[in-house]
Amino acid sequence: MEKGNHSEVTEFILSGLTNRPELQVPLFGVFLLIYGITLVGNGGMFFLITIDPRLHIPMYFFLRNLSFCDLCFSSIISPKMLLNFLSKRKSISYTDCAVQMYLSIVFTDVGCLLLAVMAYDRYVAICNPLLYTVTMSRKLCKQLVAGVYAVALVDSMIHTCFTFQLSFSRSHIINHFFCDIPPLLALSCSDTRINEIVMIAFTGCVTVISFVTVLLSYVYIISTVLQIRSAEGRRKAFSTCTFHLTAVVLFYGIQLFMYLRPISSYSMDTDKVASVFYTLVIPMSNPLIYSLRNTEVKDALWRVMNKLLTNF
Repeated sequence: MEKGNHSEVTEFILSGLTNRPELQVPLFGVFLLIYGITLVGNGGMFFLITIDPRLHIPMYFFLRNLSFCDLCFSSIISPKMLLNFLSKRKSISYTDCAVQMYLSIVFTDVGCLLLAVMAYDRYVAICNPLLYTVTMSRKLCKQLVAGVYAVALVDSMIHTCFTFQLSFSRSHIINHFFCDIPPLLALSCSDTRINEIVMIAFTGCVTVISFVTVLLSYVYIISTVLQIRSAEGRRKAFSTCTFHLTAVVLFYGIQLFMYLRPISSYSMDTDKVASVFYTLVIPMSNPLIYSLRNTEVKDALWRVMNKLLTNF
């Protein structure tokens, strides 16, 4: 791996989603709306779970952390993306690019691992309901979230250090709308084979281990639910998992598509579309998935609204 001369690189140019001028303003409007929904949805979910005592249980503790993760992840990407839609020169400094990539990997990993932790929580709740309160103690929940962040911070540091030791071509044009590993490796004029191995190994490790945890949890959950004699009992037991399962399918499907391929097979245009989904659409959709048909969240929302209206 050839170490780059960082003094020669002061900034990169982000090519964005498209270079067609007539699409910049319409796309700005679309993604401003998406970002606004993301802020309101995740901010509202975080606030609601924080202030309503009835939601102070492990499942919603993890959901609150997922909302915080989605809020941060979207805010790392969206403001710069929106600014570039209206800017002629879509530049980002070398340091800002490194910081953006580091934080985006952190919150990608956090989101991935939190879904695995939430699957384990559902497994304990359905397969061992009598031990649920003891097993999923407040201390364990905090330790799990702390572990998730520790893994994410270390993993992201490894990727960022390896990537920004490379030399980059003089054009400095990143064929993407944010600083991500694949387009930066494609831009590099160094040998990227070690970086490619590191990316697949570490990203694959986090994604696959998390996915296997989710898969095993749901194998046990389905096995337990099928043993319930009444159809109503089965429906109620599995209904607590449908929201999480929907989020899992969206997140892991795109993650596996994005990263578990050799760098030579990447199509940047295809990856841009996939990136829009996992950086912007999924953070927007998660609070909708977890709230639209969730009676506990809707009841909590009504309680808060009634309290606010009463105070006024």
